[in-house]
Amino acid sequence: MSDDVPAPGPGGRALTGSALRKSYAGIEVVKGVDFAIPAGAVVGLIGENGAGKSTLSSMIAGVVLPTSGEMTLDGESYAPTSPSDALDRGVALIHQEIRMVPSLSVAENIFLGRLPVRGGKVDTGSMVRQSREVLDLLGIDLDPRRSVVGLSMAVQQSIEIAKAISRGPKYVIFDEPSASLTGHETDRVLDQIRRMAEHGVGVVYISHRLEEVRDVSSQIICLRDGALVKNWDRGNVPAPEMVSAMVGREFTFEHQAPEPHREDVVLEVRGLGRKGVFSGVDFTVSRGEILGVAGLVGAGRTEMVRTIAGADRYDEGEVLLEGRPVRLDSPAAAIAAGVVMVPEDRKGQGLNLGLSSAVNILQPWEREMGRGRFITNRLLNRAAAKSRADFDIRGSMDLPVVRLSGGNQQKVLLAKWLVHEPTVLILDEPTRGVDVGAKMAIYEIIRDCAARGVAVVVVSSELEEVLGLSHRVMVMSGGRQRGILPRADADAETVMQLAVPTGQQ
Repeated sequence: MSDDVPAPGPGGRALTGSALRKSYAGIEVVKGVDFAIPAGAVVGLIGENGAGKSTLSSMIAGVVLPTSGEMTLDGESYAPTSPSDALDRGVALIHQEIRMVPSLSVAENIFLGRLPVRGGKVDTGSMVRQSREVLDLLGIDLDPRRSVVGLSMAVQQSIEIAKAISRGPKYVIFDEPSASLTGHETDRVLDQIRRMAEHGVGVVYISHRLEEVRDVSSQIICLRDGALVKNWDRGNVPAPEMVSAMVGREFTFEHQAPEPHREDVVLEVRGLGRKGVFSGVDFTVSRGEILGVAGLVGAGRTEMVRTIAGADRYDEGEVLLEGRPVRLDSPAAAIAAGVVMVPEDRKGQGLNLGLSSAVNILQPWEREMGRGRFITNRLLNRAAAKSRADFDIRGSMDLPVVRLSGGNQQKVLLAKWLVHEPTVLILDEPTRGVDVGAKMAIYEIIRDCAARGVAVVVVSSELEEVLGLSHRVMVMSGGRQRGILPRADADAETVMQLAVPTGQQ
């Protein structure tokens, strides 16, 4: 192991930074960081939410300008003033937050801003052909001509990766590319990253999934509180050692078996289906039970829970709450019945980023808590203080929620839907893009809800998460329910055998 800056890649090529600093309103968030991304290497970048990873990558990609310090690109001065400037120099950033134009096709999104032109018109044939080539390279079975509308978060993330790769970059920063992917899709992405490195591309891989970082990286660097605290010249670093560097102390993380649940059924789903999306779904969730839902992207997991939460309509089957049939044909109807859902896209669907944490938390309950009047500052402050304490939300509750780290944003979203105790709590990717410390806090919130008698449904692309939290695991594949496994029988191999369609194992 070495704490020295890594050596340049073949031919002396590397993207480097020296004494990089970034301050906002006098607060330093990146503190004199030195780094080197050798050509042909995969550099893992780890750290807790708020450690400075996104700010550092934004400086490299021209999204923000450094307060001080300098960078070089293959031996020449490099000071991008915009993302397009960085792209022109061969540096691409694949954001954690997906930036698609839903009304455009997959191919149009891939070539957005640089549509191929022939004879004064967009060369649609060339655009579709090139898009199909890069999608095939990533192992994505998707028609480039179809609209992005209706595609899952995971597929949209794959399109973002295809967009960057289609530019033939020299250096690529992957910011949480697997946050909404299952192991099966993640393996494809990691394979593609390895192929890019083999062709001389330098890669920065940012992820809270430490096993992925270990698997794909040739070296790893760790930020804590904006400073570089560790630099390993290898990828096979023990996970506890990485976590200790991230949090600054010895750290042990183990899943706890959930408490036994009660026998009375709260939620029952019979033959639920939505034409062309999923069908034949049957399950129950008892009071205090955590039912995990596993499956590959496109299995119909999110679509299924959205219908139960009233966000989408189902065509067949029925939903029963405490033994009584209900028709939850809108989110408002579901909430009134005691069914709430925390969506996977916290920024696009869950939170109003321009408003404070306190206002976000109370928005759904304004009429009820204000008793027909406006919510007073006193009521707002009291509720905010309670949520901050109950959910360990760090950062001012008065600032716009966009200023919080991903983990704290997720806690705000959970607090929003737990102001009143629901009968059924549905969580879609509850720890997407949050660090290991925030994950443990969110797991504790989920277990506490179940212990109080809430029926909980957890959809997650992280198999370890589903297996660790759940009393039972339902597996979906191709829009069909493939089985429900008790905790004792639910292991990674059994789940994947059910989740992977025949011919893809």
